[in-house]
Amino acid sequence: MSEHWRLRLPLLCCTLPNRCLEGKKPIFTLPEFSSLLLTCYFSGRQYCLPINLVIVTGAESKERRKTTEKTATGVQDALSVRKLVAPRNRSAKTLSKLALFLRFLKPVTWIPVMWSFLCGAVASGRFGWEDLAGWKFLLAMLLTGPLATGTCQMLNDYFDRDLDEINEPDRPIPGGAISLQNATILIAVWSVLSVIAGYLIEPLIGFYVIIGIINAHLYSANPIKLKKRLWLGNIIVAVSYLIIPWIAGVIAYDPEFTLSSMLPSLVVAGMYTIASTGTMTINDFKSVDGDRQNGIRTLPAVFGETNAAIIAAVLINIGQGLAAGYLLYTGQTLFGWITALLVVPQVILQFGLIRSPRTMDVRYNAIAQNFLVAGMLVSAFAIKATQQ
Repeated sequence: MSEHWRLRLPLLCCTLPNRCLEGKKPIFTLPEFSSLLLTCYFSGRQYCLPINLVIVTGAESKERRKTTEKTATGVQDALSVRKLVAPRNRSAKTLSKLALFLRFLKPVTWIPVMWSFLCGAVASGRFGWEDLAGWKFLLAMLLTGPLATGTCQMLNDYFDRDLDEINEPDRPIPGGAISLQNATILIAVWSVLSVIAGYLIEPLIGFYVIIGIINAHLYSANPIKLKKRLWLGNIIVAVSYLIIPWIAGVIAYDPEFTLSSMLPSLVVAGMYTIASTGTMTINDFKSVDGDRQNGIRTLPAVFGETNAAIIAAVLINIGQGLAAGYLLYTGQTLFGWITALLVVPQVILQFGLIRSPRTMDVRYNAIAQNFLVAGMLVSAFAIKATQQ
């Protein structure tokens, strides 16, 4: 009995290895085992049965010890053994420092901001093909991609580390690959570099970068944490992803802008911001479970996934429809109709999204976003045409 715990059942005697006996209640401590060989003696014969174990603590361990007995027949149900597994070593998956850093910066999120800057540059009327290789454009791509957007993503991961424990436990901070101290240093350095890069392009853009970083704090950091406040979170992200970089693109290539020359870009970028608010809602489907547990009031968490998908589709279509209508109103008929036609395939894809938001969200964004961003560039060329 010093090395084994003997469990007696009617007509059954089995011996289980046990390393810890505490008082009268045996407590399993088998962190090294994922399976166990159970030796049983029945009617004078020995049987060896392999069983799987998973480690639990607290209330779950009590449930494991519960048994249910049937009456009359004298037959007892099998022991209710819950599967218990040792905690996963999340940092076991080793990445190079560069790969880890890129994962922290979330490169997939850079593209919309970089594209918005490009659209603003085209809309300025002073951007040509030769500018694609110019130092200003290359520095702007570095700013709107890995620098400013990367800073905002690192801030979001830093303040959302508790949520990511549920939604994305393999992210660098909750996964243990990057410490909070190192994350703080990276965020500080990247913030300074972002402001410097913006100032070098145009001093006013450096100020815009500061606004974007402040927006990232407002979105993710307590006590304000706008992502908890239903519409406000998606709106501030849409503004940061679309209006700010679009206007920055105009300023970069038309530093002597006037309100009248800026107005078409403000109107069109504002309308696409409405559409972008819808796409931000689609991004919330992947984290709806964690958001509900932590009181994050996203549209899917508050209104349900199907209703949120409908709301997102309406916003996406209205925003682009208004942009197309504005182009038609300003006399850019061809550009207006092209922008309107680009909405049609998105509407078709939205039927599948509404039927199954959680399984179709990635597919929808991967396909439908191409038509939306194409409409943005078409609108930018329309604004350029009005400047000439």
